[in-house]
Amino acid sequence: MRRFSKSFTQQEPLSEASIEAAVAVMRTGRLHRYNLVEGEQGEVALLEQEFAGSLGVSYALACASGGYALQLALRACGLAPGDPVLCNAFTLSPVPGSIHAAGGEAVLVDILDDTTVDPDDLAAAAEETGAKFFMLSHMRGHIGDMDAIAAVCDAHGITLIEDCAHTMGASYAGRPSGTFGKVGCFSTQTYKHINSGEGGLLATGDPEIMRRAVIMSGSYMLYDRHLAAPGADSFQETRFVAPNMSGRMDNLRAAVLRPQLAELESRQARWNALYRRIEAGLDAHPLVDTIPRNVDEDFVGSSIQFRLPSLEQDQIARFITGCEARGIPLKWYGKPQPEDYTSRYDSWRYLPATRPLPNADRILEQLCDLRLPLTFTEQECDDIVQLMDSAMEEAV
Repeated sequence: MRRFSKSFTQQEPLSEASIEAAVAVMRTGRLHRYNLVEGEQGEVALLEQEFAGSLGVSYALACASGGYALQLALRACGLAPGDPVLCNAFTLSPVPGSIHAAGGEAVLVDILDDTTVDPDDLAAAAEETGAKFFMLSHMRGHIGDMDAIAAVCDAHGITLIEDCAHTMGASYAGRPSGTFGKVGCFSTQTYKHINSGEGGLLATGDPEIMRRAVIMSGSYMLYDRHLAAPGADSFQETRFVAPNMSGRMDNLRAAVLRPQLAELESRQARWNALYRRIEAGLDAHPLVDTIPRNVDEDFVGSSIQFRLPSLEQDQIARFITGCEARGIPLKWYGKPQPEDYTSRYDSWRYLPATRPLPNADRILEQLCDLRLPLTFTEQECDDIVQLMDSAMEEAV
């Protein structure tokens, strides 16, 4: 049996620019973001300034992780213990986990056939619960109808927080992902669009939310050392009421990220070429439904999803097994037990009783997911499709 030999979890090596920047920081020994010499701006502050500029927003904060950024956003926006927080039914477990960690209660919202949130069910959930927060996950890089979603939030007085872990560099109708709500939260974990191993970024245009976030992240009153935050003299009230919950990014990770941020646009083009090549191959198969893309969406295709609506569960299971035997670790959200990042909402048993989610149940039973590392070539994408076709022939 022919097998695909390359790893689906091996990222590109860091560029020489990132390596040199990291070494320069290590030579100083000043890894902590606030450990600076006179006149030095620091890698973290510079990353924040550059990231805010890339989004066209006033403020950005670098954090220890994307999940921490989500928790920080909820707290900085005023979440109180026990408050309901609306959340996509189809998302990764750190999203409801961040709601739980911040003291809120996740209320799941159904999805559409394209896996994005259903605006009608969002409105229904808001009316049922009175929730004033919505953590919108652009899950696996799919951006929903932001006009309709924003309209629901406006009509119900809902604070929108965007989880952009899979959409850094993406946009909707020309507007960057992460700028539609009060706060946008991003991840720089290894399998995201820029890689520091672990890390996150929070972006906002609201000065008071940013002041709270800076203090909560653990500024030790050193907020004057930020380049993408409100002026230091504006912190006089906030510094006494916002608790320190340390979750800062360090200078070493920021140094590694800054050159990658400058490469993000070219990475998007490379990822999307791989995505379109796989998509074209899958579209040719009569049993496969790829996920349609909104014409207003400018995405970053670092993974691809597709549905198998006409197959029985045992046939999908055989297809997955056949792909794995051929070196293709295809993930399936319909597996009885969660695996890696494919956990479903029914695995998050700490959540309160969920609302009926009929479309999510149906879609997730059929949904498959494949990572697309930039270490692949377009020819190798063709090889992957051929191997998947072979696995499908055996399965059905």
